[in-house]
Amino acid sequence: MKNTITEDKKWKILSTEYLVKRPWLTARRDVAELPDGRINHEYYVLEYPDWVNIIAITKDGKIVMERQYRHALGNTCYELPCGVIEKGETPLEAAKRELLEETGFAGGEWQEWMTLSPNPATSTNLAHSFLAVGVEKVSGQHLDATEDIDVYILEPDYVRELLQNNQILQALMAAPLWKYFYDKDV
Repeated sequence: MKNTITEDKKWKILSTEYLVKRPWLTARRDVAELPDGRINHEYYVLEYPDWVNIIAITKDGKIVMERQYRHALGNTCYELPCGVIEKGETPLEAAKRELLEETGFAGGEWQEWMTLSPNPATSTNLAHSFLAVGVEKVSGQHLDATEDIDVYILEPDYVRELLQNNQILQALMAAPLWKYFYDKDV
């Protein structure tokens, strides 16, 4: 298929003011000129590093999932293993590192699954999803100081049921899982 993502109608940035610059939150206000000459005096952009998430399938066909509390929603939810791409890492390197750190699983056959924009209107980053088939437990977790993650090894039918019943709320994780189940059925 021809790439339909282009830069036509791109806005010209006239000025940028950084409002917040922190390791996990960078916010800026742009003044931008639209292609027809109109000026948008107040457009806010959130700059984040790129992220990864992993659909990890064990050697016996089960899916490695996590449950962790997400403060912004105030809920504990099922999620895929995920994390931030560190400087100098490729998305695949980050995905393998995050899977091992968060779950203790590694190995298998890896493929890039899909890339999504969390919110192209306001965020600069991309989320790279990978499919890893044939992973196995090789160590314990190696969590960051603020991480509190429980690992679950779930039957695929149960994960599909979670999706069908709105129990996986993170859109960047639901989309690759839906694609995974669609591709299995085709």
